[in-house]
Amino acid sequence: MRQREDDETAMEASESSQVDPKTTQPPEVDETKMTSPAQAEDTAESPKGDRPQDTGGRAVRHGTAPAPSASSRSGGAVADSAKDTVVFPKISPGPATGPHPAGPHPTGPKPGGAEPTTSAEPAEPAGLDPAAFEPTAPDLQPPDLHPPDLHPPGLQPPGPHPPGLDRAERGSAASGATAPETTAPDLEVPSETFTPVTDTPQRAPEPSSRPAQSAKTQAGRPRLVDRLLRSAPRWVPPVLTVEGLVMYILALRASPGPLAGVSQSDIDGLGLISALPVTAFAAVIVLIAAFFVTLAANIDRKGLLLFQLASVVFALHGASALVHDEPRFHTAWTHAGFVEYIARTGDALPGLDARFAWPGFFALFAFITRAAGVTDLAPILQWTPLLSNLLYLLPFVMILRLLVATTRARWFAAMLFVLTQWIGQDYFSPQGFTFFLYLAFVAVLLRWFGRASDESAGPPGKGRVRAALAWLNRLTPGEIPQSSPSLGDKVIMLSVLVGLFAATTASHQITPFMMLGALVGLLVVRRTTLSYALPLLLGLIVLAWISYQAMPFWAGNLDRIFGGLGRIFENLQDNTGDRLVGRDARNTLVLQVRLGILGVILMLAAAGLLRRIRRGVTDRAAVVMLCIPVLALALQSYGGEIGLRIYLFALPGVCILAAYAFFPNLPAGTPDSGGETVPLRKRYTRPLLNPELTRRLSLVLAVCTALVLSMAFLVARYGNEKFERVTTDEVAAMRYVYAHNTPSARLLYLVPEVGREVTPTIPWRERDIETVEYLEVLATSDPNNIEPVITRLRQEGPQTYLVFTNGQAAFLELSHGYAPDWGKRYRAALDKSRQLKRVFANGDAAVYTLSSYPRGAQPEPPAVFDFGDSPSTPWTPLGLLALGTTAASLFLHEVLRMRARKRPGKGRAWALRVGLVSFAIAVAVILERFISLGFDGH
Repeated sequence: MRQREDDETAMEASESSQVDPKTTQPPEVDETKMTSPAQAEDTAESPKGDRPQDTGGRAVRHGTAPAPSASSRSGGAVADSAKDTVVFPKISPGPATGPHPAGPHPTGPKPGGAEPTTSAEPAEPAGLDPAAFEPTAPDLQPPDLHPPDLHPPGLQPPGPHPPGLDRAERGSAASGATAPETTAPDLEVPSETFTPVTDTPQRAPEPSSRPAQSAKTQAGRPRLVDRLLRSAPRWVPPVLTVEGLVMYILALRASPGPLAGVSQSDIDGLGLISALPVTAFAAVIVLIAAFFVTLAANIDRKGLLLFQLASVVFALHGASALVHDEPRFHTAWTHAGFVEYIARTGDALPGLDARFAWPGFFALFAFITRAAGVTDLAPILQWTPLLSNLLYLLPFVMILRLLVATTRARWFAAMLFVLTQWIGQDYFSPQGFTFFLYLAFVAVLLRWFGRASDESAGPPGKGRVRAALAWLNRLTPGEIPQSSPSLGDKVIMLSVLVGLFAATTASHQITPFMMLGALVGLLVVRRTTLSYALPLLLGLIVLAWISYQAMPFWAGNLDRIFGGLGRIFENLQDNTGDRLVGRDARNTLVLQVRLGILGVILMLAAAGLLRRIRRGVTDRAAVVMLCIPVLALALQSYGGEIGLRIYLFALPGVCILAAYAFFPNLPAGTPDSGGETVPLRKRYTRPLLNPELTRRLSLVLAVCTALVLSMAFLVARYGNEKFERVTTDEVAAMRYVYAHNTPSARLLYLVPEVGREVTPTIPWRERDIETVEYLEVLATSDPNNIEPVITRLRQEGPQTYLVFTNGQAAFLELSHGYAPDWGKRYRAALDKSRQLKRVFANGDAAVYTLSSYPRGAQPEPPAVFDFGDSPSTPWTPLGLLALGTTAASLFLHEVLRMRARKRPGKGRAWALRVGLVSFAIAVAVILERFISLGFDGH
């Protein structure tokens, strides 16, 4: 808006400064301080106070200049609205046609013989032809004029005068006489001539004894230092980012010392943050500061901002890869074993693990690794968290580009998304992979099938619900209306939507329902052009997969699957309160920080939503992305981790709304938006502070919030690092077992309670998942009581091993209240026992077995997981036929609907009818299979 106002002021000044050559004959005037229209426009674009010096080398007085008066506009001097700079035109002489004031030429020598010291050449005004101002007679040279003596005494300046001055005052104000009167030859002035007028008399420069400036400065080429200072806003942020990256890498990879390096022995109950050097924290601060330096310029430098976001992602999500030699998180090793088995055998084992009923992710990476000849997945596991978070940014930034928000709000939402994604579901796993597909699904919905047109409110009607809906319809949509793509593009992107959903259905249990919920939510709030036929199609896909492909998972286990349905408060207790009981004090602080991040981000989201509504904006898409995942809390506990999944899928919507708590206004240039700190509809709110002060205060608060969240992230993400990390010694112990598993082996791991399904804190199932069986064994709180281990080893027979690791000991100490030195004392008891034999040992792990077994005892054969053919029902073939018919009919109906006809054709109507009938048949067969196979134990 400021730029637009400055352009209009300059245009008015240029128009009003044109004079009629028949009535006035102004002299040739040159000036030492001059601003071209291009420079004035560039100055108007930058915010007040951002530049200490103008690009043209002019002296700048900071502050807001008053609006130009009528006299200054008519006289041709244009005052910049951001800086008190007067713009003078340059007029070349022509043949004289009348008298004009005389005086020394501005380019001539100054009084006292001092050379002019201007640092920049005068700029030519836009729209003037220099050839039109050449003198027509070579012998007519205009006399020199001092810039202050534009109107000698007794000569009235052409054009209107400032109001409020009589003739005598105008004469004295115009004179400022220091030079004698001279008579200038007649000059012919072209029609497009500006008349220079100053509001105050100019004084001649005093003679200076300082040496003249260099030739480069006099020629208008500023020195290198000046150029660097003027261009600092462009090169300082990337330099700071690179400096922060180098500092961070050196801080984590250097040898341990007071200012660099990480000693893993220093990691305690607070996690990795307890061992990080001071320079690592300083590097994170530098990276975040560089991001906000770029953001403060309020220029959408997409490439630089993405690079800075990627740098913050590298620092926060890549810390473990820089510190540890092995991939963290033990479940990632299990998924690597699934990939290894499919790549080796070409088949899955749904009877071994429920995740094999959704093998899409494992099959994809099995194909990739086998085609590439990769046998060791450890490097892939090591960098997967970093690569996953970088991939998440791509669709999320695309979603942000589709919202009606300022540049600062969009990029700050992306920064919040990076800083609050601490839950660690981005490792090598199906949920980490399908979360990327979920973001891509929502991005495609909003980009190619989004709708953000204003809807007429209509009569409010009776009832509070109708009145509330009518009021919401009157608000401005928070999404940008998209240009209508062609029918071919829509068909292609609809196929992409169905493909993304099908890939997710084959890879994960929960993500398809999150996609389906997002689609239905956007349909309900009227933010998509699709119809309800697509949710029917996608819902049938996920039900059919569960019924036909995941049958080994649910057959005979429906009570277990749906046991938590509707138990909202119990599921919430499993995911929050139960996790804070019986833990180490420092580890409890880690969990409190996690809950604190959740509470802060939710409060910011609520504040952002309210601030947007007060400005007359409704962000329906963001609200849908926030609320739909919460509904999963009513399904089941998901092993006590449903809360983490809800947080993960609600995070995009939460971050968008939280960014509006700091930058709630619409971008400048939108209809009725005003400036960035001016509300869209002033009747909803009245700013209490100066808009410029509010803008700066919001930026400062955003910086402080980002810095606090970055430190909290390191605590929340790596708080369990003492037992979630994997060491090389632990991997070596596990590979000893893999080398001695012929024909099979049983591996015991320590748990505080048998039968609670505690995930082993060892890198398990990396190899030979069909020949190595993993069994729980009780670890008592008394470190000298190892009798449960000896009993279980004797029961399982030969080639049964116990693996003890420091990670298991740390898990029991921090998570279940075991003594701080329990691990050392327990390992010492195992070493002293004469009934046990230690077959492998290193610093962090040891492997034990019985000293002797009864004569003739043989190892157990490997378990058999062949279930034969999947059980079926008489109606299954009909259900498969109805499934294919439904998919084809509903997809065809959606394509025909895209032809934008007001009345549906016969083909579209028949496609819908056939699709609904076949849908009912397919659902009936699925229910029949659940009833027949789900409760009889097959």
